Amino acid sequence: VDGVDLDIKKGNIMALVGESGCGKTTMGRAILQLEKPTSGSVKLAEQELTGLSAEEIRPIRPRMQIAFQDPHSSLNPRLKIMTTLTEPMAAHGIGESREERIERAAKVLEHVQLSKDHLWRYPHEFSGGQRQRIGLARALVLNPEFIVCDEITSALDVSVQAEVLQLLLEIRQKRDLTLLFITHNIAVVEYLSDAVVVMKAGRIVEQGNTAKICRDPHETYTQALLDAVPRLNLSKIL
Repeated sequence: VDGVDLDIKKGNIMALVGESGCGKTTMGRAILQLEKPTSGSVKLAEQELTGLSAEEIRPIRPRMQIAFQDPHSSLNPRLKIMTTLTEPMAAHGIGESREERIERAAKVLEHVQLSKDHLWRYPHEFSGGQRQRIGLARALVLNPEFIVCDEITSALDVSVQAEVLQLLLEIRQKRDLTLLFITHNIAVVEYLSDAVVVMKAGRIVEQGNTAKICRDPHETYTQALLDAVPRLNLSKIL
């Protein structure tokens, strides 16, 4: 990843689009300082993140979270969902007691359309879509300002993808969240995002308003991504 420049407005959803291996996940992880950039600047609001030690960045971690791509491997199979959701709160000193953290976790589960009873189950007892909701709940439980959503719909059925995308829009509205939505599927971008960034081979080739870019892309690569979206012509079938 080289020569990238992003400015995500508070409360907006920015989509980062490109083919597999182009550097999207690396960029998302670098923004969160999970990968250390070799140069450049990353700011959350006015807080400079680049160059901070692990100890210095720890108090900032609750403000920025990530929802991982794989809803299967991103959850510890040995931990109940209660533990998965309350451990981050305990680590950052959120909640006065275990009971308060459990109650907070239950409320977050309700925000992602799951029930309090699900706290006492293990990951293998859930469908892929439910696990992805739990992954979102884990990201939300610290009440962050910014979340990186890394290909969170890629392993889901189309109908479940639609549910998760609608859920993201609802959560953004309720919590005034800022999201970076990483995807290789440009078909979901127009529905979800305010702005779009197109990446190719580690560099940004086009960015701007989502509707404008999807309607009239300047780059041939962006047009190729749009052309690759499957379309079904029902009139020919019927």
